[in-house]
Amino acid sequence: MNDSIYLSIQNSPRFKELVRKRERFAWILSGIMLGLYSAFILLIAYGPQLLGAKLSPGSSTTWGIPLGVGLIVAAFILTAIYVRRANGEFDALNQAVLKEVQP
Repeated sequence: MNDSIYLSIQNSPRFKELVRKRERFAWILSGIMLGLYSAFILLIAYGPQLLGAKLSPGSSTTWGIPLGVGLIVAAFILTAIYVRRANGEFDALNQAVLKEVQP
């Protein structure tokens, strides 16, 4: 591609919309993950007795295990949500921008 195509892409309203939507969505998902992770770390720091409590009287598993696994699962779910939207809405916007600037 030459410089004029790059400039027309950069100045395209659809491209600006794509960048704005993608950045906002990525920040929202990142904030959710940061909040979950921070809550888990704060729980480790200020509520170790809760994480060390057994799930049931006869169990050897503590609450820390399912909460930690839940944090990992949440990361996978948030990634899947991003991929689904990226493959749908964001790819459609990207294709529209490319069609718009094709010579």
